[in-house]
Amino acid sequence: MITLIVAVLILISGYVFYGHYMERIFGADPQRATPAMTMPDGVDYIPMSWPKIFLIQFLNIAGLGPIFGAVAGAMWGPVAYIWIIIGSVFGGAVHDYFSGMLSIQHKGFSITEIVGIYMGNGVKQFMRGFTVFLMVLVGAVFVIGPAKILSGLFPHFGTMTFWITVVFIYYILATLLPIDKIIGRIYPIFGFALFFMAISLFISLFINGLEIPELTPQNLRNFHSGGEKFPVFPMLFITIACGAISGFHATQSPMMARCLTNEMHGRRVFYGAMITEGLVAMIWATISMSFFGGVGELNTIMNAHQGNAAWVVNEISNTLLGKFGGFLALLGVVAAPITSGDTAFRSARLIVADFLKLRQSPILNRLLISIPLFAAGYLITKLNFDIIWRYFAWSNQTLATIVLWTITVYLATRRKNFWVTLIPALFMTSVVTTYLLFSPEGFSLNKQTSYFIGFLATLLAGLLFWYFSQQLNKHKNRDY
Repeated sequence: MITLIVAVLILISGYVFYGHYMERIFGADPQRATPAMTMPDGVDYIPMSWPKIFLIQFLNIAGLGPIFGAVAGAMWGPVAYIWIIIGSVFGGAVHDYFSGMLSIQHKGFSITEIVGIYMGNGVKQFMRGFTVFLMVLVGAVFVIGPAKILSGLFPHFGTMTFWITVVFIYYILATLLPIDKIIGRIYPIFGFALFFMAISLFISLFINGLEIPELTPQNLRNFHSGGEKFPVFPMLFITIACGAISGFHATQSPMMARCLTNEMHGRRVFYGAMITEGLVAMIWATISMSFFGGVGELNTIMNAHQGNAAWVVNEISNTLLGKFGGFLALLGVVAAPITSGDTAFRSARLIVADFLKLRQSPILNRLLISIPLFAAGYLITKLNFDIIWRYFAWSNQTLATIVLWTITVYLATRRKNFWVTLIPALFMTSVVTTYLLFSPEGFSLNKQTSYFIGFLATLLAGLLFWYFSQQLNKHKNRDY
């Protein structure tokens, strides 16, 4: 219990102190007009209050990751706490804050366009295709996930196909209509369900007196039942993504950047939403490690159900909160992916619109972009869910890595403290490179070879940035 309480305090302190430091580095200015005020279009650029934007941002980024990812991540044991804490405060929240604030600084541009400004045209073109593909992949994943849960909640009302259709229809409406018509109105309901779930489960930890594993030197080891195939590095850092750092968030922050009316609200919305998501991941990781009697028992349960985190979530919710409370909690679990899936497709529409320079006020323009996106998403739902999820996980963390490097270059060119993102960028470079080499969906190399090549790739990235920074210093000296 001490570990959990200390972890919560660190996450909150991270928002208060480190978040404020990020705000100072960026130079947020309350007097500077935001795109919502200078470019309103009645569809995507719509001024809204920061509490509503915070709620939308939180629901946008809180997909299956901080719940299912945290449940799966708990199989490694208390070491997962370290990644959630450090990842959220120094990685994910910084990544989300700067991706949102850079969008505000650049007329609400999508992350692909921002990457192009600082990383060059070649990277921009790659990012356009890669990110749109990832958004459609996210949308497909977050159609299947909630449809599975809904079909379980209502077993006598509609088939799996029926619920996939219902979710798809909602996504189409949420993608096409102005952001304040559906997303701005229905999210408070979803938000209540999600917050009820997190708070109720947190309280139940104390009421039920569950024995929570503490983060001690003896527990700093790999508890995963498949330890050799699933080493902590890099597998844990790919499994727990949205609860620590996620590239998907960088596609969502610009959407909210188009609605903020004051730059000083950026820390509350972008940094604050990520810290809140870290708290959700912490709760689910904790309760997963303790509910079945320990981390070993969790591994046994997960193996018996072929890694089905949805079964674990359902069992925990119904047992600890009763039928009605469990029903509300599961609605919160459904709300999380649904409120990420709809904005994934919306984000894909905006990314395509940005590089086509196609105004989104006319409904016809929105339809021209959205129809092919939804057709592609529907076809992806026909693939095996586990395969989709594995490739999404790596692609997601690769996007986060690219965005961290983009922010680092931005900070370096503006003569600001670039170390705050350089260190996370180097770490994530080693994670995604090593995972690609080691994992079965990658090159399936042995661990030692994967670690060595991953280290060399990270070293090369660091040397390239060092060379870049030296060139910047030379130009700076010439200016004087």
